[in-house]
Amino acid sequence: MGDIVKDLTAGTVGGAAQLIVGHPFDTIKVKLQSMPTPLPGQLPKYTGAMDAVKQTISAEGSTGLFKGMGAPLATVAAFNAVLFTVRGQMELLLRSAPGVPLSISQQFVAGAGAGVAVSFLACPTELIKCRLQAQSAMGGSSTMVKYGGPMDVAKHVMKSEGGIRGLYKGLVPTFGREIPGNALMFGVYEAVKQFLAGGKDTSKLGRGSLILAGGVGGAAFWGIVYPTDVVKSVLQVDNFQNPKYSGSINAFRKILSSEGVKGLYKGFGPAMGRSVPANAACFLAYEVTRSSLG
Repeated sequence: MGDIVKDLTAGTVGGAAQLIVGHPFDTIKVKLQSMPTPLPGQLPKYTGAMDAVKQTISAEGSTGLFKGMGAPLATVAAFNAVLFTVRGQMELLLRSAPGVPLSISQQFVAGAGAGVAVSFLACPTELIKCRLQAQSAMGGSSTMVKYGGPMDVAKHVMKSEGGIRGLYKGLVPTFGREIPGNALMFGVYEAVKQFLAGGKDTSKLGRGSLILAGGVGGAAFWGIVYPTDVVKSVLQVDNFQNPKYSGSINAFRKILSSEGVKGLYKGFGPAMGRSVPANAACFLAYEVTRSSLG
């Protein structure tokens, strides 16, 4: 079986594992990021992550935590298939000789290259997901369009927000998240594996070591790029007719001036809480699937 097919298959299985473990955390993250800034003297809609979980379950049942999962489930498999396949091809390009493992810095480059490719898939998917997740956080505001599901969001955006271009709103911060984030995630993942293997062959590592390396790699991703994700989320749920933000830099400045640095880290707890187990599940599923394919 060719390397591309192995990476595609293992990446798909890894993506499904990542989504099932991580989606409820992601819903809470987006709700915290997109809740309106409270007026002076008013309390915010959610006081924190646990409050958002309680309110979501009491209003929508436990299925509310899995809202918007249709679009990413359809594409997360494709997303991870692209991510791991492009990274695998970058690895072949960068490798000095057959069978020679990549250095940590080469792993960073391979991860960055994969981040470029995957941004084109991530941007429209996340726009659809954020709109579905945010509509309950907006608390039925009359200015907001109500969507019936992922296809409804896509149709609405295509029709009234500039066609395909509308689905790519937030592409710049998506690049700003995926390129450095994936460079760091794959670099750190490989570094932790090499550290745990003590200079020996990393392919002999057990599942516990893979879970640890994947979790640390995932934490590294979010630790570095979180503010760009907040900017991306607010741009993607912004009102098209009456926008609050003119672009990424403007959104960054406005969040900073109205809410301080804290505003750029809204929802950071659930993002980190999700990233560690979700990426551990993803890398473990990827490695186990790939090795079972021979």
